[in-house]
Amino acid sequence: MSTTADIRNNAVILFKSKRMKVIEFQHVKPGKGGAFVRTKLKDIQSGKIIDHTFNSGARLEFIRVEAKQVQFLYLDGENFVFMDNETYEQLMIHENIVFHNKRYLIAGMNVDIIFDNEEILDIRMPAHVILEVIKTEPGFKGNTATGASKPATVETGFELNVPLFINEEERIKIDTRSGEYVERAKNN
Repeated sequence: MSTTADIRNNAVILFKSKRMKVIEFQHVKPGKGGAFVRTKLKDIQSGKIIDHTFNSGARLEFIRVEAKQVQFLYLDGENFVFMDNETYEQLMIHENIVFHNKRYLIAGMNVDIIFDNEEILDIRMPAHVILEVIKTEPGFKGNTATGASKPATVETGFELNVPLFINEEERIKIDTRSGEYVERAKNN
């Protein structure tokens, strides 16, 4: 069995008879008292996120999961259709598992699917995605020094705040962990 020293982001642990994914963790060593680990855990089954504090050195059961790279093809009703890049087999994954990652999925994108034996647990997105802005208000010249932002909608329908200088049909880089604008995409 492992301890809290082995906690990592995206690790899957068995906690209160449920498989939980570690979203965030922080080792805390206060001046008084024993050290502890503060975590944010996501229930893989329900999607519910909880905060839990473990005493330092507490025993945890980690679940060994496998990752397989797949390509997103299309949306079919409530199911997202992916293709295994090695076998070309198609997988249908319900939107409950895709969860908030659907904000970033476009056809042809490669992602990792996390398995526990045959059961699909989660989808691991790349850290950043590049999407096209399809709707935003025009920026005004000379209005960029304040660091202000405006809402923009990207090709997947996701809405986020972008700097005033971003216009429609521009491609932007988005952080998939926070859902925030990173930078204008470089032209390739």
